[in-house]
Amino acid sequence: MFRHHHHLHQRRPMSPLGRFVRAKLRRRIFAWFMGGILTTGVVVMVVMNVVSRLQDPGTTWERSREWVGKQFAREWNDPAARARFAKDTAADLEANVDLYDASGALLLSTGTVCQHAMFEAPVRQGGALLGTARVCSLRPHTPLLPLLMLVLGLGAVWKISGMVARRLARPLDDLTGVVKRIGSGDLKARADLGCFEPDEIGLVADAVNDMATRIEKQVEDQRELLATVSHELRTPLARLRIISEIARDTGSTPATFDELDREVVEMDSLVGELLASSRLEFGQVAKRELSIRDVGTRAVERAGLPATTLAVLGEADTVSADPTLLQRALANLFDNGRKHGKGVDAVEVTVSEREVKFDVLDRGPGITGDGQALFKKFNRGQNGDGADGLGLGLALVKRIAEAHGGAVWAVGREGGGARVGFSVKRA
Repeated sequence: MFRHHHHLHQRRPMSPLGRFVRAKLRRRIFAWFMGGILTTGVVVMVVMNVVSRLQDPGTTWERSREWVGKQFAREWNDPAARARFAKDTAADLEANVDLYDASGALLLSTGTVCQHAMFEAPVRQGGALLGTARVCSLRPHTPLLPLLMLVLGLGAVWKISGMVARRLARPLDDLTGVVKRIGSGDLKARADLGCFEPDEIGLVADAVNDMATRIEKQVEDQRELLATVSHELRTPLARLRIISEIARDTGSTPATFDELDREVVEMDSLVGELLASSRLEFGQVAKRELSIRDVGTRAVERAGLPATTLAVLGEADTVSADPTLLQRALANLFDNGRKHGKGVDAVEVTVSEREVKFDVLDRGPGITGDGQALFKKFNRGQNGDGADGLGLGLALVKRIAEAHGGAVWAVGREGGGARVGFSVKRA
């Protein structure tokens, strides 16, 4: 069904001129800018022409014609006075004046006979036509001058439009180059558009720089994580090979299988850390309604702790969370208590109207200094006592808690030991 309508979503083909203009932003800006100036010029000319046509003709050349005609009518019958007035008029108007009788014969000319008259003034007396006075400019008519001025004006508009277009498009061209460098793998590339920071281009530049910083950090974290996991996997794999060779030479015993189980569990934990980190990295948090008591009970059982270790405080028994990530966070807390806290004393789950808190109480030396430092990536114990492990357990707990709108903490307990936990929002 969709195949028949596929052509509706295709763009109509453009002309070569359209493709040329749309190929670059600066060309579009240039076309719009120059088109706007030319359109404004045409509109102004049309308006001026219309206004001039609507005005009273007597206010322009018509009054001049009437005045010149009346003045010559007074002097027409006196040739000397007529010639003198023609010369005075020519001098005052900086023009050439030609006089013709009623039959069209030339009577006199103050200069070169007019070819293109500015106006003609009929000379009348008592309604009878005595002759005609023609007035023309002394400057020769040059048709190329208006054309030259038009060409120069268009050239100036063209140049200014091009300068404006390049000025507006240059920051975007620079930003495009930065994005291409980032796309080709140069994660150090940044947009340097400080003078455009207040406007929209500056906001886009800041967004691109922030994106590049985040991508660079994520890639570096992934590389560091993969390198660390690859290194840590070598240890259990080497142990498995040694155990396999010993079992092949001396025969397998129950202790052999126990050692195999421990190495498999360690590798499973490493792979679980990596998968959980990847799910958080790509935002694949699948929340659903869970029973709080069931989550706690299952986590305690998987950790091999007695059921009496778990204590649930609160009446509500549901929470919206990702079950896999929640179990991973609890497993990491138990693992932290086992490695650095000399074992887990109790697991407390406190349910309130807005959140659920998970606390693991251990019997270790407690917490000194800032407990939040324990949740930094690749931290292997507060006192450097965590020689085994990646140092990602509590860092992953923090990320899981933040993905569920919660927080983490690590504080000392009265009488010794530590309380390490996290919270998740219920909805």
